[in-house]
Amino acid sequence: MQKDYLNSKNITFSEILVDENPDEAQKMIAISGQMGVPFTVIAKEDGQQVNILGFDQQKIAEALNISS
Repeated sequence: MQKDYLNSKNITFSEILVDENPDEAQKMIAISGQMGVPFTVIAKEDGQQVNILGFDQQKIAEALNISS
């Protein structure tokens, strides 16, 4: 669902499969405190980072300043 949503909005993203990459899984746990997916990290132009656990279309749209 999330990939389809991002593609429909022409948002470029990188997908990391944490179940196949233990190092990346540990990074995710360090940031989020858990192993839930999807876990989205949005790096904003002003240097802020927005972390979103689960597919939350509204939060993603707000972080990217796009319409949901």
